[in-house]
Amino acid sequence: MKARLMALGLALLAAGCTAVPREEGPVTAELGDRLAPSVYCGTECRSQLALHADPSTVHCSVGVSWNSTAFPYGARTTGMFPEFARKFLPGMKVTVADAQGDAGAQVSQVSDMLAKGVKVLVISPQDAAALRGVVAQATRSGVKVITADRQVDGNVSSYIGSDNVEAGVTDGKAVVKALGGRGSVVELSGSLGASPTITRGSGFRKGIAGSGLRIIATQTANYKRADGLQVMEDMLQRFGRGQIQAVYSHNDQMTFGALQAIREAGRQNEIKVFSVDGEAEALHRISAGPLTATVGYPLVAKEAAIAAAKLCAGEPLAPRIKLESTLIDRDNVGQFLDRPPQ
Repeated sequence: MKARLMALGLALLAAGCTAVPREEGPVTAELGDRLAPSVYCGTECRSQLALHADPSTVHCSVGVSWNSTAFPYGARTTGMFPEFARKFLPGMKVTVADAQGDAGAQVSQVSDMLAKGVKVLVISPQDAAALRGVVAQATRSGVKVITADRQVDGNVSSYIGSDNVEAGVTDGKAVVKALGGRGSVVELSGSLGASPTITRGSGFRKGIAGSGLRIIATQTANYKRADGLQVMEDMLQRFGRGQIQAVYSHNDQMTFGALQAIREAGRQNEIKVFSVDGEAEALHRISAGPLTATVGYPLVAKEAAIAAAKLCAGEPLAPRIKLESTLIDRDNVGQFLDRPPQ
């Protein structure tokens, strides 16, 4: 299934904006056998997403605008959303657009969706401020807007995703505990201007506040594995042996690059690495030893599709729908290996 979703993500990347075909997709364990959110949607979340209308009566056009499908999170979410809708909400017409990391392109794509008459917009903005205007345009025209994964500046019907501040706080406290409250930390941050970058960074600082830990360097690696490798190589050159006790990375992809750099420098025994996301690969690396911990950041595809259906049906939707986020380390990783957050 992952390979199929990645292939779909690459196809969307090449196409930029694609109307998802309506032919029957395969039944998979990942999609489930009923219209329901993921296991990371807790009791309150499930209550908020209860669809009262008959799913077969939900008919409307939904636009899904994602900041980029170059990352596993975006590729899997934009692949799963239309497949989930096709299986359980057959009257929902889904159009997916990939901004390819370009806020200007995302504005244009959303404007095109609005011109074509979408009734609900699900958006994960490349830049929280840059998308403010087009989101305001959507709401003025009567389009219901859901922000998923990332927030946007301005009013929307609902924001769906884990708490990025909480993720940062959780990692921060874990680093404090692992290092006994003292040490030097290098931070690999995400794309500049993205809401998770801002909130995961601020959360981490809250988590280590009052301890003897200090962040000695912060540099963006754009949520990319290759950039994580390069940035970490530079950090290891800049700070010699014994000068870095931990790395805090804003996502698993950057973390994988950082782990490679640390291994190739022969410094894996002196540096503990903490991450966010909970990809399957990250969980296996925790089991094997090189990765200390990651905070789960679940996909939002199912939740966003159900939320869109509620808005299409004229049902009220909570302004904040929060998915569970948990520290995953060697003590509990076995519980998540068969159901990784991503």
